Amino acid sequence: MHKQNQEQNYQTSRRQLLKCAAAVSALALTPAAAAADSDRSGGLPPAFAGLKPLGGRVHPITTDEFHGRLLHAQKLMTELEPKYDALFVTPGTSLYYLTGIRWGVSERLLALVLPRAGEPIMVVPAFEEGRMREKLSFAAEVRAWQEDESPTKIAAAALADRGIRTGRVGVEETAAFTFFDHWRAAAPGFECVSADPVTIACRGRKSDHELELMRLACEATFDVFRAVFASLKEGMSQEDIGKLVEAGFSKMGLRGGALVLLGASAALPHGTIKPQKLKEGDVVLIDGGCAVEGYQSDVTRTGVFGKAPEKVAHVYEIVRNAQDAALDAARAGRLSGTVDDAARKVITDAGYGPDYKFFTHRLGHGIGLDGHEHPYLVRGSKTVLEPGMTFSNEPGIYIPGEFGLRCEDDMVIASEGPAQLLTSRFAVSLEKPLG
Repeated sequence: MHKQNQEQNYQTSRRQLLKCAAAVSALALTPAAAAADSDRSGGLPPAFAGLKPLGGRVHPITTDEFHGRLLHAQKLMTELEPKYDALFVTPGTSLYYLTGIRWGVSERLLALVLPRAGEPIMVVPAFEEGRMREKLSFAAEVRAWQEDESPTKIAAAALADRGIRTGRVGVEETAAFTFFDHWRAAAPGFECVSADPVTIACRGRKSDHELELMRLACEATFDVFRAVFASLKEGMSQEDIGKLVEAGFSKMGLRGGALVLLGASAALPHGTIKPQKLKEGDVVLIDGGCAVEGYQSDVTRTGVFGKAPEKVAHVYEIVRNAQDAALDAARAGRLSGTVDDAARKVITDAGYGPDYKFFTHRLGHGIGLDGHEHPYLVRGSKTVLEPGMTFSNEPGIYIPGEFGLRCEDDMVIASEGPAQLLTSRFAVSLEKPLG
């Protein structure tokens, strides 16, 4: 859903790539769609007139919050058995989560080396040191390396200077193999292990502030999708509709986009390269979202252009019931796999089973700074659900050659009772998916 630049290194899932494909071209509609909608205001349909930036409603993550995250990670490193002696984190959303620093991925290593105690160490190319120091909002040791030096040897030397020459180093999951391999060679006294028990434990449970940002992203997504559904015209293509989604987010000062599927192409959850044109009775599936201060929304609404065929209406009710069952099953203390089980049972009992025959994917994924992140709601997964964990809730039924239908909302595990929606409400109807 999100474009990358030097300062923004969001990890891109397959679905995000597909969403981008529908949205990265120019905002102008094709001539056919433009002719179909002659009542334009400012180049967009009238339904977009009310879209405005979120403005002062957005409160960025503070310096104190980022510092608290570093301290929490160090606390976890101490409490785990066996303990972690350091973390090794390269550019990506975990680096941003811990430091507030967005940094592009390149062949030159930039790394956060976080010891179990004491100040963080930032390893940075020497010619980038000034830019790094500008971005630092907390006390840290900066170790710069010249072009003819080994940055991983410099990182290992920084730990050695603090008396840390052996132990366990957690390597963040998105670190490139080449950096991991060079680190392993430069610091043979360390055991390299996954940083997941620290990073996932930190990122998996969202703070009230993080939830606030995610709710704003969901609200903005609803506003844009509502305008798009109100502006559908016969003859529009997936690309036309995708461009409207992107334009709506742009009008709000946000980056976002959507995967758009029409008619029979919606039977493929991630779409088809075959061009489609909107016609009477077609299913219209729009799956996308945006980011507010980096925090993502992921929403799918399925509607029908015109009158819904009886079979489509029946399948819609099944999918909505599956969402209800999943929301009720998503409770603190339960295993993540049981939430998928609850939704899948509704769909199977309604005759659209067994297993993955028609409900072809897992129920949902974690969401936060990444559109898809740990933990996941998939059969057999044994993560114990905890308050503050956030997920998509997206059951679907896909009938090859006919249509596909998915309803997706975002939810957070509550301290007591069923999960709470981060979106304002579930889908209302096929005719008015957003009310």
